[in-house]
Parts: sequence; C-alpha cells; structure tokens
Amino acid sequence: MPLHFELVTPAKLVRSEEVHMVVVPGTEGEFGVLAGHAPFMSTIKDGALKIYKTENGAPEEIRITGGFAEVGDAGLTVLAEHVDG
Repeated sequence: MPLHFELVTPAKLVRSEEVHMVVVPGTEGEFGVLAGHAPFMSTIKDGALKIYKTENGAPEEIRITGGFAEVGDAGLTVLAEHVDG
C-alpha cells in the first residue's frame, strides 16, 4: 500500500505523489513514515528528506529548511520553509 506524500512551501506545492516511505529530518531525530503510520506531528530541522519510491530502491534526497511534518489519514505532508532545487 503506497503512502501519499506532499511537499509544500509557502509559495507552492512542490511534490504530490505515491511513495513507499519518506525519512524526515525531525528536530528530535530522523523518522520514517510508511503507509498506515499513526497520526503524528513534528517540527523539522534543516536537512535532507529521503524519498523511497519502492521498498528496495535508493532514496531520492531533497534538501529542506525548517518547517513541520504532519502524518494523518491523508498521508504525510511536509510544510517546509524552503526547498533547494
């Protein structure tokens, strides 16, 4: 079952896609989110989001600056202050 993932900045929707897992650089440490994860909210530190499209695939990394991550019924939403690239 895929995870719905959205990456948003104040200016625009950067990504909206179905993925296997996303590893988020939370301020309390990195955490991975898979489909069906319990509802959760965390602040984000500057670092790399690791997006795994498939279970055994290599991750795509996107550098982000600050913000929040929210896991809910709709999936994972990352609200980043800034996205590089």
